[in-house]
Amino acid sequence: MARYRHYDPQQTKMIAVSYGRQLLPGSFEHALSYLIDNEIDLDRFAARFKNDDTGAPAYDPAVLLKVVLFAYSRGITSSRTMARACLENVVFIALACDQQPHFTTLANFVATLGKDVEAVFRDVLLVCNTQGLIGKNMFAIDGCKLPSNASKEWSGTRADFERKAAKMERAVAHLVKTHAEQDASEALDPNPDKQREHEERTLATLRRNAEKLRSALANTSERIGAKGKPIKRNLTDADSATLKSGHGVVQGYIGVAAVDGACQVIVEAQAHGTPQEHDLLKPVIDGVRQHFKAIGEAGAVDDAAYLADAGYHSERGLKALAAEDIDGYIADGTMRKRDPRYAKANVHKRPSKAKTFLPKDFTFDREQGTCVCPANKTLKLNSANAIISGRNAIVFKGTAATCDACPLRSQCLRKPDLTAVRQVAFFEGAVASKLPNPHCRAMREKIDSDKGRAIYAQRMGLIEPVFGHIQQRGLRRFTLRGQTKVDTQWKLFCIVHNVAKLQVYGKMAA
Repeated sequence: MARYRHYDPQQTKMIAVSYGRQLLPGSFEHALSYLIDNEIDLDRFAARFKNDDTGAPAYDPAVLLKVVLFAYSRGITSSRTMARACLENVVFIALACDQQPHFTTLANFVATLGKDVEAVFRDVLLVCNTQGLIGKNMFAIDGCKLPSNASKEWSGTRADFERKAAKMERAVAHLVKTHAEQDASEALDPNPDKQREHEERTLATLRRNAEKLRSALANTSERIGAKGKPIKRNLTDADSATLKSGHGVVQGYIGVAAVDGACQVIVEAQAHGTPQEHDLLKPVIDGVRQHFKAIGEAGAVDDAAYLADAGYHSERGLKALAAEDIDGYIADGTMRKRDPRYAKANVHKRPSKAKTFLPKDFTFDREQGTCVCPANKTLKLNSANAIISGRNAIVFKGTAATCDACPLRSQCLRKPDLTAVRQVAFFEGAVASKLPNPHCRAMREKIDSDKGRAIYAQRMGLIEPVFGHIQQRGLRRFTLRGQTKVDTQWKLFCIVHNVAKLQVYGKMAA
């Protein structure tokens, strides 16, 4: 008979564990633990507690901060998952010294950090500066659009909410009427109970949502944008914004960061619920200067160069930079078109298949002032001096006689069933009154110079890997609501990035 090693499920074994030895030198968790225990001033958290004489002892902020930041470094943003990890994961157990904070304790700690998180961010920044990881010569600024804990389905202007509420109320009235007719006629249904139950649930949902919209219309005011026009407001998170990102339209915030050119340390982090970045340039630069002033480096970044893409290009923002003599290199939307280095950028791209005829497919005679369409029909002159998007244009238009029965109608009009005739415009340069404003014009000249192009070319290599690093860790969305809480979470994301820089380039005591 085969013999096996004896085992006993009831057996016990005493294992001596040193929590500190679970944090291996050179690891992220070791760097994090060392920083919080030795470099971060946690005395500011004492004001949170009123248990000097009575009440239960509170969890040490050092423990909570270690657990939260290490969890974020692993892409964990759920407080429930963090609490479970403190029971099951040896690294979490070591960081928490075998304490098991409840998930509500962790969630409340993050949600109420407020200004304290900025102080922690600044302490980490001070360590980075002390260890020579910050060059203070060049900063790249950009934003990362991340979804938040809100649905874009509940976003809109007052007019949008009015239309949605009216639509839901019509659907409710239709269902109620249908039910009344069915009850009156006693119409037979193969599954009457199941069908009616489903419709009753739908009816309850529609009524609840319509009431929510009507309440919002009665209790909230219109949100007005910088241009004086109504902009969308979200009923779940009023501070969030509807953002166009590379992954489609999301409801969330823009996480803005300023990154130093030496080791890609984040020197400023802000989160904003705004669809545009135009007005964020100066606040971010001011934040950078305030941080360095707070760590004893006032004036150290006065001569630094600030790089940002076209999203931050505006006359108002550039004027603010010029007023304080800030050395900015802010691109505009047509910078690459003016740069001969990108003249052949699209050579190897597959040509797109145009669904309709383009202006180049029309024969335009500038001297005669005539235009012939691909069907060899002469179009009539509609306007000889039109202005379209700030540019002078000559506009030609077909007639019903030429377009209605044209065999090329489907190739000429995007919506042949809705559009009556084809219109085509030929542009002749910018309108004098629409030329760039003085500061925009000066920035174009600056960034088009050899020096400007050489400096701005470094922007992408500085800032884009930082956002890639943050999202590669799994930090791809905000889990909180409200400007203050989301800003706190974004700063925590950026602290994780900076701790990782100290782990790699810094000197942490063993």
